[in-house]
Amino acid sequence: MAAVLALTAQPVLAQDRQDAPSLEDLIPDSAVDNPEEWARDGVTAEAAEQEDAPLPLDPDAPLAEMPQITIPWPEQVDLPQLAPLEPEEPIEFATFEEQIPPIPAGSEERISEELVLVFPSDTSLFPERDEFLDRFKALSTIEQLDDEGNLARLRVQARNDEALLQQMLRVYGYYDAQIIRSVGEVDEGIEVDLQDPAARFDIIPGVRYRFGAVDLGNLSAAGDDFAALRSVFEIYPGDPVSLDAIETEQADLDTALGESGFAFAAIEEPALLIDHDRVEGDLTMPVEPGGKYNLGVVTSDLPDFLSGEHLTRIARWESGDLYRRSDEMDLRRAILATGLVGSVTLTPVVVEEPVGDQPGLLNMAASLEPAPLRSLAAGIGIGTETGIRINGSWEHRNFFPSEGLLRVRGTIGTQEQLLGVTVRKNNFTGRDRILTLDAYASTIDYDAYDARTISAVGTFERISTLLFQKQLSWSVGLELVATQESELDSEGNALERETYFVAALPLFAQLDNSDDLLNPTEGWRVSANLSPEISDNDGVQSFYVRSQADASYYQSIGENNVLAGRVRVASIPGAQIAGIAPSRRIYAGGGGSVRGYGYREIGPRNDEGNPIGGRSVVELSAEARIGTSFMDGAISVVPFVDAGSVGEGAVPSFDSIKFGAGVGVRYATGFGPLRLDVAFPVNPGPNDNWIAVYVALGQAF
Repeated sequence: MAAVLALTAQPVLAQDRQDAPSLEDLIPDSAVDNPEEWARDGVTAEAAEQEDAPLPLDPDAPLAEMPQITIPWPEQVDLPQLAPLEPEEPIEFATFEEQIPPIPAGSEERISEELVLVFPSDTSLFPERDEFLDRFKALSTIEQLDDEGNLARLRVQARNDEALLQQMLRVYGYYDAQIIRSVGEVDEGIEVDLQDPAARFDIIPGVRYRFGAVDLGNLSAAGDDFAALRSVFEIYPGDPVSLDAIETEQADLDTALGESGFAFAAIEEPALLIDHDRVEGDLTMPVEPGGKYNLGVVTSDLPDFLSGEHLTRIARWESGDLYRRSDEMDLRRAILATGLVGSVTLTPVVVEEPVGDQPGLLNMAASLEPAPLRSLAAGIGIGTETGIRINGSWEHRNFFPSEGLLRVRGTIGTQEQLLGVTVRKNNFTGRDRILTLDAYASTIDYDAYDARTISAVGTFERISTLLFQKQLSWSVGLELVATQESELDSEGNALERETYFVAALPLFAQLDNSDDLLNPTEGWRVSANLSPEISDNDGVQSFYVRSQADASYYQSIGENNVLAGRVRVASIPGAQIAGIAPSRRIYAGGGGSVRGYGYREIGPRNDEGNPIGGRSVVELSAEARIGTSFMDGAISVVPFVDAGSVGEGAVPSFDSIKFGAGVGVRYATGFGPLRLDVAFPVNPGPNDNWIAVYVALGQAF
């Protein structure tokens, strides 16, 4: 009965009850009589074996009640018979050749040992191939980075290059292009000799898309200028899509608006909507021209520093001229070129709004940020021509507003000492017109002569600048000179000093048809100097004319080569050489004359072999400026040959011609070429050095 109660209190599975030991088997009578001893002795071995032995299961025994499971247990369930499946038709698998056309025959472009592009052999399928290759080489990740023979790294780089190729193809309008990338082992069926690791890209450009609709917003509001402005934007429906063309034509339209009086024109970013069904792209670029304006005057927020009147004088327009953005930008550069301001902001200010077809009027407001106005400068140089020279200067660039410069300068050297004061007024009465007053005292000790000089010079000139190269440059001046000069006798001793008082009217004019001020490659230049002078030497007056003419010509040969030639002729008619101060005579030789000879070392000489100067000169120079690939093309090599002759007569002659030859190097910078010439005298005299070196900024001529 106890066993029955125990089973009822704790239900278990029926399989667990089968052949289970009885309570009398588990707790023998000896345990009941003496439980403590039975517990101390533990379970008998027989009982332990019975407890550990697995109970046999009867698969037909019913399950015991399971209160936690409410779903009735299925007993005899007849499952329905499933209908047999109908046999299907045989499955046909698509072959590669039937779904994807084979890669068309292509031609390889081997960029490097680890990179090859393959294009269609038919160049009409991708006519932009050469330009495309140049751009890809400059941007390729594989080309820019070294994978160090690492295949995994090359695969990453190849993925980047594949994305780059897709992007570049879209730039040219190929929006359905396919690129097949092969990295590492190349398939044996592909006939290309690639080392492992390597990357290959087969490019199938597909059809090039064309422009559909072209919407330029409110450009028609430009009125009479609409047709001209629309013709500037050279993209029309049906043209091949090119993102480069969109950028270029947007810039051209923006420039045309700015040069046609539309001071406040605005162009929003273009948008290109690609329609793959039509194989077209619709272009939308909102344009708002705004009103048309004429220009008035320039105003300044610092009138005591740079007045509005002075800035208006600098401006290249006249009041009432049509607004042009290039004039605004030119004025900004011109104000910065004064050296008086660190920054400038120009803001168009509307004075009158446009009415109908009549343009409005606007002034240009200048907001200036002054720059440091005072500066100290010093330099030291050593040359075979001039010895040691130490130069120094102090200047105030706006001592006399506006743009009135005061400079004090000095030179200490083995052959020259000088102290001078200069007053200069830039942009005087007009743009790039300069009034200069200069006074100096100097001592000079050349091989040709020794001089102690006091001079005052005034010039008014209009010359070319780096900002604005002019076809016509000119200057007029007045020069007053008092000088004591001495020549050397046949034994090298200084003769008695002679005093000369000279008054001169120097005139200069130049026609410049070259393409660059410091580094011309095409065109020509012609210039003339004419200086009527009167000289008084111990009461003996002499009148003569110092004249000089220069001509140079430049011709490009190929892409990076230039042939250049120069001729110079000078003469001093009207007086004998004894009536002309040695410092006013004509000399030749040096870096800007006949290279290979010392400064002023060519010409008639005394018995000691020192030059005494002459009354005429003729010079010829020719050089070839040959470009190289060194330093990205910044280095060029210049072989040259010069010739020159100085005569005592007023008519130039070749009686004592000197030749010089050598080679130079030019390094192109942002402001002009740096020049280094090494020259040798071909027929030197007894006092000429065997080599001469010249360093300067700009070409020799």
